Amino acid sequence: MGGLISGRIQGKETYDLPFENGVRELVQYPQKRPLIRLTSRPPQLETPMAVFNEGVLTPNDAFFVRYHLAGSPPSKAMLEGDAFRVSLAGAVGKPLEMTVAELVRRFEVVEVTAVNQCSGNGRGLFLPRVSGGQMGNGAMGCARWKGVRLADVLKSAELSAGARQVSFDGLDRPPTPGVPDFVKVLEMDQALDPDVLLAVEMNGEPLPWLNGFPLRLVVPGHYGTYWIKHLHRITVLDSEYKGYWMDPAYRIPDDPCAHVAPGTKPRRTIPIGRFNVRSFITSHPEGGVVRAGEMVRVRGIAFDGGAGIREVTFSADGGRNWQGAELGRDPGRFGFREWTVDWQPGGKGERVLWAKATNRLGESQPLEPLWNPAGYMRNVVESVKVRVA
Repeated sequence: MGGLISGRIQGKETYDLPFENGVRELVQYPQKRPLIRLTSRPPQLETPMAVFNEGVLTPNDAFFVRYHLAGSPPSKAMLEGDAFRVSLAGAVGKPLEMTVAELVRRFEVVEVTAVNQCSGNGRGLFLPRVSGGQMGNGAMGCARWKGVRLADVLKSAELSAGARQVSFDGLDRPPTPGVPDFVKVLEMDQALDPDVLLAVEMNGEPLPWLNGFPLRLVVPGHYGTYWIKHLHRITVLDSEYKGYWMDPAYRIPDDPCAHVAPGTKPRRTIPIGRFNVRSFITSHPEGGVVRAGEMVRVRGIAFDGGAGIREVTFSADGGRNWQGAELGRDPGRFGFREWTVDWQPGGKGERVLWAKATNRLGESQPLEPLWNPAGYMRNVVESVKVRVA
């Protein structure tokens, strides 16, 4: 599951992601500590798994970065002060346009703790391998997001009776005219959910440049494809939106588990939506060493799409026997939930550690990985091999 800082390439430290050809450079970008660089154009940075052992909130300087368009991110000059304005138009009675400062003065400012996770988090672990960004399990993070409710802004614009959807466009622009602009859509009932924010802060600070400064959409419990960065245009629609990044992109099999037989294609697809249940061991990396006979505190995190985590169970023998873990403080139903368990390893040798979460709806994680051709929504029970010495 976890990777290790494993060596150096041309003077740079490297990180070994847990799949074939998984060695990546650790590179420092503006406002970031050294992170796992997946691509440089556009910048795509993954968080090392050890960061998630630092606490429920992922530090801003360690938060993953995901862009789609090669010209990203927009220049800071386009984003600062009065140069940046957000507009709301379309099927409304009162179109709006304002600066970020005007936005937070006009509407109530609220906060939500929520996980942002890339749809393809863990894609590099799919077997058979699939196309797309080959990432480990570090394309996720949990933060306190502060901003205004999207619902309040929409209602102030006086929605038309036929309003059906809302589209969102950021300032990350296509490099050439033939490349589709990255626009995403929410159905109206979801857009009016009071948990959906237009966020201006992250963990008590302004959004980092690479995480959407000065304004981003926050859709708790839903995959990061909807969390539009550098958000500057909101459009209320009275008909169904047609666009590449909704169809054919970011679609999953129309199946309760979003899977098909490996190597096949789904008959029907639907847009990707809420997270499924996930859990990770964060205290011990792959290949770590523990002492025989000594009590070990194993820690980790779990999360889901908003039902909340009910329990986490732990196995130190590859799933043959399980014991309950102790859940930490609940940061809210959309956040990481910490868990701990004490384990006393016996004789020397290799052990396979597993952690399995279950949410309040009774949804859990499969013991065998499920497959789909886009490499989305991986949520198998992840394993960590350690050596008892």
